Amino acid sequence: MGGDVSIHELEWRMLGACRGLDASIFYPDSDEDAEVATQVCEECGVRSLCLEYALAQREKAGVWGGATERERRRILRQRRRSA
Repeated sequence: MGGDVSIHELEWRMLGACRGLDASIFYPDSDEDAEVATQVCEECGVRSLCLEYALAQREKAGVWGGATERERRRILRQRRRSA
């Protein structure tokens, strides 16, 4: 993300359940260590916006919208196949 953040992106980010939490929770060493982050995401009202943002930006690290890097790659593959 090159510094150009729209007002819309800022709005959903302000509503995230992760706001104010230690960011390292969302960047675990492995997918197996992502449980805390995914639990936070389960309770989040902007989870789908977060996931769609990460998919569109091809975020390579961290848990976004409740999905790990591996899960996001799988989602993108499935979408390409069904397109």
